[in-house]
Amino acid sequence: MHRAQSPHSGGGALRYDSLMSSSEAVTRGVRVQVQAEFSPAHSQPHQNRWFFLYTITISNESDVTVQLLTRHWIITDASAEVQEVRGPGVVGKQPVLEPGRSFEYTSGCPLATPYGSMRGTYQMVTADGEQFDAQVAEFPLRAPYTIH
Repeated sequence: MHRAQSPHSGGGALRYDSLMSSSEAVTRGVRVQVQAEFSPAHSQPHQNRWFFLYTITISNESDVTVQLLTRHWIITDASAEVQEVRGPGVVGKQPVLEPGRSFEYTSGCPLATPYGSMRGTYQMVTADGEQFDAQVAEFPLRAPYTIH
């Protein structure tokens, strides 16, 4: 997969095929990495619907087993409209991660504008019952040929 890349210098053309964004955060040994990209197949710009896919890898780099209990997303579009999404687990799962283990999933987010951003937290619990929020660092969502 590609990391976030900037448009080619000179010529002024934006490259669409490599327009991905990413973020990474580590909280108490839980690393959350995000790769996001525009999904033209799921988008309908003429109806003000832009769709973005994001793949998240959650890695337990600590020395204790942790479980993901809930998610909390803060989604902001280009009009500064904010949506908050809360719920149990991710993609219907509440993965248990032993030290050194990872869990990866892909999900999606519709926006009414061609760009915006997401950030959030996963509520985690350790094997001994201690809860904490693992941060998901903010990452941009942007359709090709948009300037922000």
